Amino acid sequence: MNAFDFDKTIFHGDSTARFYAYCYKHIPALWPTIPGQLGNALLFACKIRKKQQFKERMYRFLTKLPDIDSLLEKFWDENISRVQPWYLAMQREDDIIISASPEFLLEPAMKRLGIRHMMASRVDKHTGAYTGLNCHGQEKVVRFRAVFPDAHVEQFYSDSLSDTPMALLADEAFLVDNDKLSPWPR
Repeated sequence: MNAFDFDKTIFHGDSTARFYAYCYKHIPALWPTIPGQLGNALLFACKIRKKQQFKERMYRFLTKLPDIDSLLEKFWDENISRVQPWYLAMQREDDIIISASPEFLLEPAMKRLGIRHMMASRVDKHTGAYTGLNCHGQEKVVRFRAVFPDAHVEQFYSDSLSDTPMALLADEAFLVDNDKLSPWPR
């Protein structure tokens, strides 16, 4: 099997940031939350707030969405074309996507792409609360091995060196920079 990060790897850009911006653009009721969101971002930038705390507070905007499932479908109508052509050309039935983005956000994309295996951060789509750890770094390996204890990873692709723990599981690993693939630095 081959394993792939999602954002900035097979998806051009960051799907969470794009969904966040999409919601703020289309739902004016969210606008009064902007000052609190900016404060949250500042605390994270100053390293006062940890990444998962920052994300969980950011996801509080979900509580104000009228119909998240409809919004997700409309979002992916506009954004599924951002999946990299190089990935579509090599896609296999046994591919696995493993991402720090929330499961609820990626599930509609996975269905559209025909990807059966996906692991991502477990975030309640109505409250924004995490129901597990952020699926990042070593946590990706923990989650992967919990589901596929004996799986052999032929190739792994990611845009970030924070995914080195997953890269070390693979026979070959590739660092992705848009549509450029290079061998993982060892």
